[in-house]
Amino acid sequence: MSEFDLIGTITDVELITRGTGIRDLSRLNRQYGKGNWRKLKGYALIRLSNGRERRAELHWYEAHGIGKREIKRKRYLE
Repeated sequence: MSEFDLIGTITDVELITRGTGIRDLSRLNRQYGKGNWRKLKGYALIRLSNGRERRAELHWYEAHGIGKREIKRKRYLE
């Protein structure tokens, strides 16, 4: 089990930056393939490794044809 598991869907998705505004763009292209990368944020209910469920703000990278990568929990909302 990872640090957390998503429960349901991510809501209130917002664009943080895209393209050359992403600091890790060259690493993303090298590791996952070239794409139109965007960094996004949203909110979701997650289940922690101890079994507790919490609502949290999540950040991740996404590219068309590649999908969501490196979903990170930034903060709890409750």
